[in-house]
Amino acid sequence: MVSDLFPTPENTSEPQPDSNARRSFMKQAGGILGLALAPPLVAQAERLTAYSRTIEGATDLTLRINGQTRTVRAEPRVTLLDALRERLDLTGTKKGCDHGQCGACTVLIDGQRVNSCLTLAVMVQGKEITTIEGLAQGDELHPMQAAFLKHDGFQCGYCTPGQIMSGVACVSEGHAKTDDQCREWMSGNLCRCGAYANILAAVREVASKG
Repeated sequence: MVSDLFPTPENTSEPQPDSNARRSFMKQAGGILGLALAPPLVAQAERLTAYSRTIEGATDLTLRINGQTRTVRAEPRVTLLDALRERLDLTGTKKGCDHGQCGACTVLIDGQRVNSCLTLAVMVQGKEITTIEGLAQGDELHPMQAAFLKHDGFQCGYCTPGQIMSGVACVSEGHAKTDDQCREWMSGNLCRCGAYANILAAVREVASKG
């Protein structure tokens, strides 16, 4: 008989899934998926609203930036990078990896290059901070900026502010006397477009005139 060839739940000895158990399993699976997705979603939401709400523990920080004294209200945990970009509208300093690995956020602190994403704003009070906005003198470009233009030392331009700031420090430190030395001391600044040869030419030209 056909029913023998294609048994129905009534004439088979195989156990059938319990609909209640199935619904319970689906709820548990959905809950696990929700927990897996929640942390990044919550973190993103907090990041978007962090600067629009009053945060307990925030204090007034006095920063000396590009020759001017600026006051910013921030928590002790706020990085110099976020203070510059989000609180002071100095967006020339770029946020790349945000882990101190790409160099896009390089600024000078008392003439020394640092990754501003790894530096707390509260730590640099009383020090001289120089960003890419502070290099030019009015309409006169800094020699490093002019050299980058001359040698086409950029493509997309995202890493360029950090490259220029690092190049300025590299020359002042005396670490750009040879091509190999310059490559070594500029290695903390990454260029995803691969404009390294032109960046090297720009830094070496400024070093040769020093």
